[in-house]
Amino acid sequence: MTSFQLPPIEDVPSLPVSERASILDALFEPCDALHTLSLDLLNTETFASYNDLIASVGVQLSNLAESSCMSDAKWLDKILGAHPRLGAKKVDSAQSQAEQAQLNTGGEKEAEKLQDLNEEYEKAFPGMTYVVFVNGRSRPVIMENMRSRIDRGDIKLERDEAIRQIVRPNSSKHKMCHSSPQEKPPIMPDSKNVVDADPNHVVPTPMQNYKYPKQIPS
Repeated sequence: MTSFQLPPIEDVPSLPVSERASILDALFEPCDALHTLSLDLLNTETFASYNDLIASVGVQLSNLAESSCMSDAKWLDKILGAHPRLGAKKVDSAQSQAEQAQLNTGGEKEAEKLQDLNEEYEKAFPGMTYVVFVNGRSRPVIMENMRSRIDRGDIKLERDEAIRQIVRPNSSKHKMCHSSPQEKPPIMPDSKNVVDADPNHVVPTPMQNYKYPKQIPS
């Protein structure tokens, strides 16, 4: 597995578009909708660390989740849906490859059950893919979490949870990409009544004076 070398954080705003896109792909998942949302952010804002950058993208995602505009919800779902299915054989990012390797060690019956749960989840939440920070947890534990979230059946809470899950692992993910190990974990968007919610999470202050791009991905 070839890891991506993150450039020094202070260099990010001056990088060409393609390199800023590669940073987003490494920290999250390759996704045109995320590029549309966040490439300008990486160009116009300065960050103290990659954790700071990650938290700022998390704020953008949370702002989309809180929007009453249906196009914002669709935009967000494109980003959340870019995460590969658990148990998928082919994935793009280094982090997802590591997570899938952990989950592809069980028996065939477990693999079939995981596939069935993936399909049930995607039927319950159209356009979304189940997202969780695997972090060494076994298939049965992950499937129990998936079952709980399907049964909860709340699309708003599910979007909030998915955002929290794709942001949370990035404190370790950017270490896989060879960034500074001294950075503190990011302060991430949080929500109440969320499966596995961490009560110590603090909602970051939304970025003032930041204008979102007008182009919404089709």
